[in-house]
Amino acid sequence: MARRRTPLANARANGPAPSALLRALKRGGSLTIRELAQDLGITYEAVRQQIAELQRAGWVTGANAAASGPRLSRPGPASRRYCLSVAAEHLFPKHYDALSAELVQQLIESFGAEGVVEILGRMTDARVRRWTPLLQSLSLKQKLKALCSLYEDKDAYMEVEWQDGAPALIERNCPFLNVAQAHPAICSVSINTLERLLGCRVVRERRFQSGHGRCVFRVRLDQPRPQSETFTLEPSESQTRPADGPAAGPASRPAPKPPTPRTWPRRAVPDRQRRGSR
Repeated sequence: MARRRTPLANARANGPAPSALLRALKRGGSLTIRELAQDLGITYEAVRQQIAELQRAGWVTGANAAASGPRLSRPGPASRRYCLSVAAEHLFPKHYDALSAELVQQLIESFGAEGVVEILGRMTDARVRRWTPLLQSLSLKQKLKALCSLYEDKDAYMEVEWQDGAPALIERNCPFLNVAQAHPAICSVSINTLERLLGCRVVRERRFQSGHGRCVFRVRLDQPRPQSETFTLEPSESQTRPADGPAAGPASRPAPKPPTPRTWPRRAVPDRQRRGSR
């Protein structure tokens, strides 16, 4: 589930908490240096220096005419207005994960588990289409290295590890953790994407949801995935990993259990059946 980020966005993720000046701009919309100095109770020069520094960092930008209202035809420095950049907006509290988890829950209640599985399958299709041209001319090791950016471009927290000839992608910073905790089936998109791109089975040996502090995607090179296979939900951890050992790596998917009100079906309904039921 790749997410592309610019260098500025990467800096933002580990950036500082909003300064008093940024908070003032958040409240005021667009302000001049003099207005900021009065609001913050500091000197004009102190604000000017902070504005210059925040502009270099990408947090502050000059306000356009539409945002700042009537302006002089040739405004001088004293009348120039400043506002938060789009990047700086993300320094303030956001609740994307709560919104996403609620959306998934509403999808389940509105369309049923089978409908959500179909949506996850489409998400997988989109990721496979995006990644296939990037990987087609690479060796296996090069593909695995490239797929370290599955979640985020140049992900500093994902690495490749080899064990007994079986490689694994280890992710130590799940960017969708809160949503994945509430709806673990979301992780099936990653499993299916990796399997289709690599052409073999992938088993998640360790999971954030189980308190392991990481996800370990073991690539089973000796277990090809049939090209005709459709999107499937990831088996439960008890079906893929012994209690105190690594994943057993079954040659085939375990037989699905009958769905319960709190359990999603293991497999998506074939497209032919879905179309016939509409």
